[in-house]
Amino acid sequence: MTDLTAIPVTAADGTEVDLSAYAGKVLLIVNTASKCGFTPQYEGLEALHRKYGARGFEVLGFPCNQFGAQEPGDAAEIANFCSLTYDVTFPVFAKVDVNGDAAAPLFRHLKKAAPGLLGSESIKWNFTKFLVDRAGAVVGRYAPTTKPADIESDIEKLL
Repeated sequence: MTDLTAIPVTAADGTEVDLSAYAGKVLLIVNTASKCGFTPQYEGLEALHRKYGARGFEVLGFPCNQFGAQEPGDAAEIANFCSLTYDVTFPVFAKVDVNGDAAAPLFRHLKKAAPGLLGSESIKWNFTKFLVDRAGAVVGRYAPTTKPADIESDIEKLL
């Protein structure tokens, strides 16, 4: 099994990092977009982040422009939108592809570990969520229509 915390990701400032800072934490990893019908979920994601952060929980946002071009901005625009519109304090990384040949290694790992309906690894839309336990195992995949509050009991079980 791949160590999730060793997978390289790109921070919003363009530097390559890994997720080692999140080792031992429960994670909710989400592909996000600023101009999507599900964008108001930022509010629920932030509420979870604030409620459970002190207990070792983190939301990690990865903007994606692959679905309806709903994340057209650059990193600064995305950060500004998240901060001003939803007071987001959880980490929002650089924009990624989640499907196709250029899919980010993190999302390739998540999709393989937690396939969707009928075993499909493809992500269907923005705000697909992956729940990761403290050991780094992907324990759940949630559809874009699943509200963050609906995942709360699953998060509590892992904390």
